[in-house]
Amino acid sequence: MQGDPSLFVASAANQLLVHMLTFSLQSFQTKLVNIKDCDWPVCAQKLIVHIEESLKSNSASRIKQSLKLLTSMFGCCHDLWTEVLWSQLSERIVYLLEEKPVHAWHSLVDLFLSMARSPVFSCPECSLWTSVTCALEHLNPAQVGRLAVGVLKLQECPQAVRIQALSVLLQPMDCVLKAASQPLEYPGLLNRSVNDSATVETLLSCRSSCASLLCQTLAHLEELRYLTYLPVDFPYIPLLQSVVTILQFCIGLATPASCLGNKISRILIGCFRVQRSALDILGALSHRESHSVFMGSVSDILLAYLKSPDTSPTVLKKSFQATLKWLVRLSEAPSSRDHWQQTEQFLRDLFLVLQKRLCSPFWEVRDSALEFLTLLVKHLREKDGFRQVLFSSEVPKLTEDLLEDPESYVRASAVTAMGQLSLLTQLISKMPGIENGNGKEKSIVAQLQEILSTDSEGFPRRAVISVFIDWLKEGHPDVLKDTEQFVSSVLQAVNSDLDWEVKAGGLELAEVFSAQTLGRLGLAACPYAAVSSTATRSTHLSESLQIFCRVKLFEFLFGALCDCDRPVAQKACDILITLKAELCEESSLREGTRAGLSTEAHGIAWLEETLRRWSSCAEPCPRGDADGAGSQDPNGVLLVLRTVDLEGLHRSLNRSSDHIEKSPQSLLQDILATVGTLEDNEADCY
Repeated sequence: MQGDPSLFVASAANQLLVHMLTFSLQSFQTKLVNIKDCDWPVCAQKLIVHIEESLKSNSASRIKQSLKLLTSMFGCCHDLWTEVLWSQLSERIVYLLEEKPVHAWHSLVDLFLSMARSPVFSCPECSLWTSVTCALEHLNPAQVGRLAVGVLKLQECPQAVRIQALSVLLQPMDCVLKAASQPLEYPGLLNRSVNDSATVETLLSCRSSCASLLCQTLAHLEELRYLTYLPVDFPYIPLLQSVVTILQFCIGLATPASCLGNKISRILIGCFRVQRSALDILGALSHRESHSVFMGSVSDILLAYLKSPDTSPTVLKKSFQATLKWLVRLSEAPSSRDHWQQTEQFLRDLFLVLQKRLCSPFWEVRDSALEFLTLLVKHLREKDGFRQVLFSSEVPKLTEDLLEDPESYVRASAVTAMGQLSLLTQLISKMPGIENGNGKEKSIVAQLQEILSTDSEGFPRRAVISVFIDWLKEGHPDVLKDTEQFVSSVLQAVNSDLDWEVKAGGLELAEVFSAQTLGRLGLAACPYAAVSSTATRSTHLSESLQIFCRVKLFEFLFGALCDCDRPVAQKACDILITLKAELCEESSLREGTRAGLSTEAHGIAWLEETLRRWSSCAEPCPRGDADGAGSQDPNGVLLVLRTVDLEGLHRSLNRSSDHIEKSPQSLLQDILATVGTLEDNEADCY
């Protein structure tokens, strides 16, 4: 069955053989001396003979199936007998590695990684590491890269094997670095060659293998970057120079120094795959390097990619991401005045490029430029030099113009960017040479509110509500001037929006506003707040209720509770339950009961009728009746909040839409319907 043409059948047969082997040997707790020991069960001996014969056969499929069986077995079973089994099979495995070509290399790599993770083979003197070393020597970098990365992640791996694994990963990068004319301080990455360098040069000289080898190598090296501890010396600066050299080859800026360099140059020119991979690791390497390294070849190559008209939109996005990582790293690191002046010059060049990209005819480019600007402002807005360079350029004006872009994605990104720029208001007002900042900010607020009310696409409206939430959280100056008016106008616009994500954003804004209001009045739960007296708390309750009624907060929340979109109703229910716990007291219930008001729990139908009556009330109704009171009457609102069965609605909303179909009763009904007559099969089914 291992050789069945169906992959599912063959895989199931392998798993069954693994279970049979481990089950037959599970009673052996002592280390056996010989695989042919007479005490081994007959079943295990037959299975091991079958594996040995398969590994010695000339059939590639039989060899791969046996290697897969061993991989599964070593991965799930960590008993001592597995080491004895390996000692019997290791010689044949090494023989497979020495074949030319190695047909089952992928399965061999899986086998070694599975064994290396087993505690049975964690000893540095274990024979497994001899086989791993053999694999690192005989397989080419395209085949053995995954094994090298896996070995470097293991703490139990011998140091010599680690060094060899890292050398295997660095060899393609070393060949690329030496293929181009470089300064004398970058002679190469390796002191010695691990594999036959001719094999690597052959792979790099071939169009079909060069790009894939470099992409794979770059991905593996980036993966090592995220390890918290790497027990070998990592040549960061030579590797960084090698990555820059690859990027130079891709846009024709590298000068070939050999025949191999000429071939690499012709293959890599305009290769988007390699460009994307190289830019990823270029950004990842920013965490270790200094200002002097960036202001050298790194800043030059990034600007070259950002300026080049041949840079594709996806590569441009990667270039922006790498640039952002380096700038954020430089802003966090301690630096001298001269260093920051050099960074400011780079920013000036960067904003000149950004101005052109914001005017690109391709919407993907405009969108990427706006996303980059948003993150740049978010991370560097505390830097005076950055703000000066930013507002001395045309970038803010161009960003504002893109609020009217014909593409909705770009409008949404422009909204987010303007939201970050707008949060610089307090800092702008203190900066010399910046005039009319406040007037611009007022117009921005009005523009965003207009987009929220009138834009026909959902993406810009969602972006606006996200910006408004950030403004409310961070204390935007125009929001603080009249918070109630701001929140009221936003909730009114969101209430009539048909996009459920916009409504969900409006609910988040309502939640932030209510929490800020209650916290400001000392009503929200806080372990460090002083306990208020009963009279003071009553006054604050009344004041907060009046604020919520003026902005029509409860009308918005109750309307969202009746919304047909489940996420909206769930969010509204959660907020109302929180407000009910803060605002509703036993005293209010007793007062309502003495006044003859109904406190019976009501559901959605009653709430919808109440909302219709509220909407028909032009003025607050003087009566205490919740059905007749308007949404601006605190007593009526409080009574509705108290009498709506929020807990029951919460349970109902949290149930899945198919809870009836998934219930046991529904399953039994399906069984009964399937088997036929109820009377004949009812007892058996139940």
